[in-house]
Amino acid sequence: MTMNAPFMLTTDRLVCRRLEDRDKIPFFAYRRLPAVGEFQFFQPAAMAEVERFFEKLAALPAVPDTWFQMGLHLKQNDVLIGDVGMHFLDESRQVEIGYSVAPDFQRQGYASEAVAATIAYLFGVLGVHRITASIDPRNTASAALLAKMHFRFEAHFVKSVQIGGDWLDDCIYALLRDEWVANNPGTDPGKAMKT
Repeated sequence: MTMNAPFMLTTDRLVCRRLEDRDKIPFFAYRRLPAVGEFQFFQPAAMAEVERFFEKLAALPAVPDTWFQMGLHLKQNDVLIGDVGMHFLDESRQVEIGYSVAPDFQRQGYASEAVAATIAYLFGVLGVHRITASIDPRNTASAALLAKMHFRFEAHFVKSVQIGGDWLDDCIYALLRDEWVANNPGTDPGKAMKT
């Protein structure tokens, strides 16, 4: 990926690129659904919330203290089916990730595909040290995805997050670059992703 080229990751079935203005309507359509928003911090009730969300997103990845959000587009027809966010916490090479998939496309391996590509990009291209994910412990599908990616369960915080007036538990999972390399024999950490 050259510095002038738009950011893009590709998988067998997906093109993952920065969310654009044209993605706002389909993004709102699936993000507002209870099946998606039940375990999310961000469940927009109006398009104005989506507008504000998009305005705050970083234009490029790896900017400290920003979220960079990729839309997950099907290669076959460019339909937006979900998103993956990367929160570049600070200068310490630590990143938090989050992900969502529209209900019609859940349980088909799209989230695993996108998260695996994101991890490979973060560790293999950017040389990130540690990736974390914060999930609601009731979200067993997300916990299973993280386990599949070899994330470690690190902490369970009781009623530590307030969403919609309710205090909810929060579980933290993490993966170190060294662990990722050990679980991916033959990976050249410097050339892990084609972009």
